[in-house]
Amino acid sequence: MNILLVTETYPPEINGVTRTLAQMVGGLTDLGHRISLVQPAQRADRGPAGSGSVEVHEVSGIALPGYADLQFGLPAGRRIQRLLVDNAIDAAYIATEGPLGYSALRACKRRAVPVVSGLHNNFHQYSRHYGAGLVAAPLLRYLRHFHNRTAATLVPTQAMADQFAADGFERLQVWPRGVHADLFHPRHRSTELRASWGVRDDGLVVLYVGRLAPEKNIETAFAAFAAIRARHPGARFVLVGDGPAERRLRARHPDVLFAGPKTGAELATYYASGDMFLFPSQTETFGNVTLEAMASGLAVVSYDMAAAHELILQGHNGLLARADTRSAFVAQAGACADNPELRTKLKRHARETALQQDWPRLIVQLERLFLSICRETAIHGRESAVTSSERS
Repeated sequence: MNILLVTETYPPEINGVTRTLAQMVGGLTDLGHRISLVQPAQRADRGPAGSGSVEVHEVSGIALPGYADLQFGLPAGRRIQRLLVDNAIDAAYIATEGPLGYSALRACKRRAVPVVSGLHNNFHQYSRHYGAGLVAAPLLRYLRHFHNRTAATLVPTQAMADQFAADGFERLQVWPRGVHADLFHPRHRSTELRASWGVRDDGLVVLYVGRLAPEKNIETAFAAFAAIRARHPGARFVLVGDGPAERRLRARHPDVLFAGPKTGAELATYYASGDMFLFPSQTETFGNVTLEAMASGLAVVSYDMAAAHELILQGHNGLLARADTRSAFVAQAGACADNPELRTKLKRHARETALQQDWPRLIVQLERLFLSICRETAIHGRESAVTSSERS
């Protein structure tokens, strides 16, 4: 198949969406499909503009509020219509609901190209963290209008499918996220890296990986670590990532190690060199980092939602706190820090769970979905042609 992918974020940007899309593109091209990637030009150096089975098309954008390094895609309907014809596009995947995504949806509708969309972000929830809570309800209505015009909308968890179905979203399909368990592996634990953090191998390292942004509820992680350090003075808190809240957090927490963004083998080493993983976000659609931490053999403390809700059995392979209860999250983190035997149990079973989340299997599932939608569109087109002929 020739597949159009429309997105506002893609590697080398670092976030959960880019990781998912990179796996999608890599997996589908490995299966012999071709990708036409449409994205706004970003400030980061992307390297070569596509290679092999991936053809990159950059369009205009404007800086995304709060994330100056990212671009908000502007409409590009005419260019996308030409691309649909020139590259004989069979199906499209739209990963953004903004002006760029909407123009792509309209172009595909005009050319009768089937569209699969993805709900990668809870934008209507994010708005509450940026002083725009009043737009949450209208934004949800817009998202429903957008996604209900597509042949299928992918969501990463059954809980999310149930939530959006209750809000009137149609044709939802669960497509989970995977992990490369050979990359994210406990064997990458580094005593040298831990020593650079000032921690012996039998010490306690608490890890956070993700954007440093208001919607990540990062202050809850700091509250949990403060409670841990009160009982374990030698514990170290390491944060991997960056974002708009970084400067403020650095000023308020000078005793915490801010490692900046990491990728690939270096990221895997950071994960494996920790002992506990705190993930306090309550706005995730999935939370890829939760699965990466589990594959790396960490004891995970999270709210009972998104990936954690799907993957963690309380007290067996992780610890869960009820949503909107900071005190419960802090208590679970403290229990994990206080009990080395519990941590050992959680870490072992976390790795076992992650081994079941295999990316290649999920890519084959996605391929089957695209093929099925293309067949349905072809059948519908033939039936419409027959009906029109009979009428004439």
